[in-house]
Amino acid sequence: MIDKIKRPGQKLGLFMAVALVMGNMIGSGVFLLPASLAPFGWNAVVGWVVTIGGAVCLAHVLATLTKSHARAIGPAELVEHSFGPLAGFLIGFAFWVSVWAGCATISVGAVSYLSSFIPVLGEHPSLSALGVIWLVTGVNLIGVRAAGSFQVLTMILKLVPLVVVIALIAVVFGTEGTAVLPPLPEEGLSLGSVNTAAAIALWALVGFEAAFAASDKIENPQRNVARATIWGAILTGIIYLVVCSGIALMLPVDQVADTAAPFTVFVATYWSPGPAAFIGLFAAISAIGAVNGWTLVQGELPLEMARRRMMPQWFAATLENGVPFRGLLLSSVLASILIMSNSSRTMGGLFTFMALLTTSVTLWLYLACAAAALKQRLAIPTAIAGAIFGVWSLVGAGWDAAGLSVVLMLMGFPLYWWTRRKPLSVQEVV
Repeated sequence: MIDKIKRPGQKLGLFMAVALVMGNMIGSGVFLLPASLAPFGWNAVVGWVVTIGGAVCLAHVLATLTKSHARAIGPAELVEHSFGPLAGFLIGFAFWVSVWAGCATISVGAVSYLSSFIPVLGEHPSLSALGVIWLVTGVNLIGVRAAGSFQVLTMILKLVPLVVVIALIAVVFGTEGTAVLPPLPEEGLSLGSVNTAAAIALWALVGFEAAFAASDKIENPQRNVARATIWGAILTGIIYLVVCSGIALMLPVDQVADTAAPFTVFVATYWSPGPAAFIGLFAAISAIGAVNGWTLVQGELPLEMARRRMMPQWFAATLENGVPFRGLLLSSVLASILIMSNSSRTMGGLFTFMALLTTSVTLWLYLACAAAALKQRLAIPTAIAGAIFGVWSLVGAGWDAAGLSVVLMLMGFPLYWWTRRKPLSVQEVV
């Protein structure tokens, strides 16, 4: 029989749940986005507003859906309730793939930042990224409280460079006013540029659904999961809008677009090269914190699906501390294989490829949940807005990434067929 005992002290409170959401959202992407978005100018600012609005709408849809159920429920099960077990499996399987693939991507990003302090890490980036993955996996094996405490610590540390940049932006505006900003383009804004910028920005906001995926590990999930999701999405979106737009607009476009460390350049320009040198360290901490949050989720997803006979019961085994160690370890193994199989790629090339793929796969989850809300006639305005935003973002991400995300979902069919064809054992029935 699957162990569902709720042990005291083994759950995440509201503060840790918000830290989980924000920690999963604030990874290595935000420290690279100003360089990617600088060429879009003011179009990127509008893209941020659209992306944040779409993310909050989708967060509200997920919150409304989970409140309509009497117990903690994950994203895949939300889809299953509306469209049947096959649809639930495809979305859950795709989400699981996106999680461990995202862990691999962010681990590479963490190594790229750490290598500025420890150059030898950059000489063997694949092996160094494996070290990050398995270090964080070890933390999560200790227990959910250890993972939650580690997430709060990294969440606090990763906010330091963001707070520094926000403070510098405020000081510069207080002394120089809007003179530091470029003028609006004479030809006006471009819808195509806004769409592309929004698709790029969405990678940084992927992760607000983390609390739903780990809802079984959160205290009072009916209340705290929804609050953590919405507040995490809003707070992170505001931080991104201010920080990324400030850096992209207040520095020359060529200077920002040609650097791999836009935060460092900004702090060095408006403060001093000394403090700027620590930005890389905090960026690495940010990425490692995101890996930690996703590692927690990557074990919970197959556990939750196994309990509903969507994945083999092999994934349902847990340690005495409640950690689903098999799904956790297998996910880390798959992430390691992904890194090693792409070891010939540059760090930047691997990061960009996986970011687009992970975003596209996750968009199918968002679209499915929006469709489920519409079918149940829940949160209709935000569900419609979220669905439109999801389709719009898929187009902006490109057909290659969107097509590959569909292939990944279909690859789960054999596993689904094998799981559903086997009759329940006596132990599983009990």
